[in-house]
Amino acid sequence: MRKRWLLIATVGLFALLHVCQSSAWAEEIAPAGTRQYQTNFADTSLIGGITYTQQVFQVENYWNVESVEIHLDYEVSRLMQNDRSSVTLSLNGKPFHSFRPVMQEAKQQLTVLVPVAYIVKGGNTLTVQGHFETTAPLTVNACLPTDTRDNWLQIAKTSRISVNYTNTPIQTSIRDFNEHFIGLDTIKEGQNAIAVTEGESNLSVLEAATYALSGFAKVNPVSDNGIPIVSYNTNNLKLKQAIILISFYNDLPEEVKSAFQSENLDNKALIKLVTVAGRPTLVVTSTDTAMLVKAGRLVGNQALLSQLDTDRKEVDGATEVETPAVSISRNITLTETGDKLQGDHHREKEYYISLPGNRSIAEASKLSIKYRYAKNLDFDRSMVTILINDTPIGSKRLSTELADNDHMDITIPKTLNSSGNFSVKVAFDLELKNAGCIENPDQMPWAFVDKESMLQLNTKDRADMLFNNYPYPFLRDGSYNQVAVVLPKEHDTYLYQTLSNIFNLLGRYAQTNTGEVLFYQDNVAVSQLKGREIIAIGSYQNNQVIRTNNEKLYFRYNQSGTGFMSNEKMSIEANYGKQIGSLQLIDSPYASGFGLLAITGSRTEYAYLASKLIGSEGTLWKVFGDGAVTDIDGHIEAFRFKKVTTAEPPSVLNDVMERKDVLGFMIAVVLVALIVLLSLILLIRKYRKKRRDRS
Repeated sequence: MRKRWLLIATVGLFALLHVCQSSAWAEEIAPAGTRQYQTNFADTSLIGGITYTQQVFQVENYWNVESVEIHLDYEVSRLMQNDRSSVTLSLNGKPFHSFRPVMQEAKQQLTVLVPVAYIVKGGNTLTVQGHFETTAPLTVNACLPTDTRDNWLQIAKTSRISVNYTNTPIQTSIRDFNEHFIGLDTIKEGQNAIAVTEGESNLSVLEAATYALSGFAKVNPVSDNGIPIVSYNTNNLKLKQAIILISFYNDLPEEVKSAFQSENLDNKALIKLVTVAGRPTLVVTSTDTAMLVKAGRLVGNQALLSQLDTDRKEVDGATEVETPAVSISRNITLTETGDKLQGDHHREKEYYISLPGNRSIAEASKLSIKYRYAKNLDFDRSMVTILINDTPIGSKRLSTELADNDHMDITIPKTLNSSGNFSVKVAFDLELKNAGCIENPDQMPWAFVDKESMLQLNTKDRADMLFNNYPYPFLRDGSYNQVAVVLPKEHDTYLYQTLSNIFNLLGRYAQTNTGEVLFYQDNVAVSQLKGREIIAIGSYQNNQVIRTNNEKLYFRYNQSGTGFMSNEKMSIEANYGKQIGSLQLIDSPYASGFGLLAITGSRTEYAYLASKLIGSEGTLWKVFGDGAVTDIDGHIEAFRFKKVTTAEPPSVLNDVMERKDVLGFMIAVVLVALIVLLSLILLIRKYRKKRRDRS
């Protein structure tokens, strides 16, 4: 009997395993030693007769890819003609799987492997191309239109691309360490950190760490996962696989200092890759404050860091570490070699333009798009549209006469009100005659955006002291704007997490490493805060700057400094006021024209809650105006306290100074006028002299 039950149980177990393996919802189990990175789709609708969507995913240089699986969760229109509709999956332009969607009410799932040979290092593009029909022809020779809104396939956000891989160990070069440090998997799994040592000169160490973090934040591929700054200790680093340690030599831990005992650090800094407790650690150290800060700037310069093929780099007074200056108004080439768009119906190409957060597109900015296209189009229905941040700014119908050399010149509308980074999209609608009745070759039709396409970009400053314009005033024209960070004396875990939040976001916007961020204790002299944009972190109790300026805050502390009080915008219960964090952007009390950001709460954990609101682009949009509060449940209230004032009309002088082309023309006119005036003066003097000679 026992054997019989054992046999039944064994058969049942194998049956259960088989069901789990064949189930569309079965959990994915990677082989031992193999890791997996997933890229999720957004909710996407494929609508129309012939349509497509694309999803980009990354493969790091140090990944050894074993397999890539595509998981699609989708629903289809109940009107779909199954035997006349199909979906094709392509990777980097190479098709690898096709199927016919089945009409049913329930959500369906498809799991398919991608040929590993199609995978490339860096960006990979998965294309989901659909051909959907909802009507069947009444006769064999009938031709019916297929592009209707009844044809749709909805891809759910649970769809994903799973890359199974093994990691190549970090090699003995700073460049390879850098690739691992900013790798997708390293950041998403929280396996990296910038560690600083405590000591009397900790403020200078934090300055160097801030410059380093800003460089990494700018290239961080996972925008919602920041790179932490932590205090160097075992608990903070036990789960980390790649560490950058920034410290003065005298404060280095003993297990690290032994690797530098033979080094000469007089008037220079050293960046050296060592192994500490079995983990690769990039150590940045010096005995000189200026050199340590300079080494931090070098680590924040990704262009230089990615060129270091050795395990060490010395930094002295002659070492060049600065990034190039940001050009604010300039001519920008959209594509270096030109871009081909292939296939019928809607096709588009997007270009991303980098711009400091405090600059917006100014009047008289222009786009000049040059392009060509196939001549077999239905020119009554084919057109090109230009969009900025998905807002159309102009369209033009295609024509057979201009197919070999067409162009669009568009002045960007001043009402667009776009600031910071933006995108330019060139969208073609390439329609064929009788498209539903003929077989369309893969290479037809086509359009080509020429490399001579240009953006003439003029910009203007946005200087309102509001979170709507954040990171202004702390960044200006892509550089740190003379920032002073005032800290409480006690540096606990929450303080480091707050600093990580602040500079992970500011670093994404910082385009250069040439600005200045200085750190001070709360007893800083008033003279040191004049002429600086101030970030004060802490509570009424532990930060003197916040305590001194309590009456100037929008959310003020009570007399004992234990919690916030009600104000004209929000009623705050006494106990609730002790359990919230606040962001407040006020005019600096130390100098006119500067700002002070108070990141504050009755305890450091509540200040940390407030800092999360400006810790990533995913949360920044929730904050507006100049004052906001948040609680432990994630409830956020944002307000504007500064009075709304009528903007002063721009002066002619300011407009001219912003427009280099107009400024050049004005200078030329003035020079011509001066030459004419000088010629007249010389002629008058000449004739007067002749008259005197005659007389």
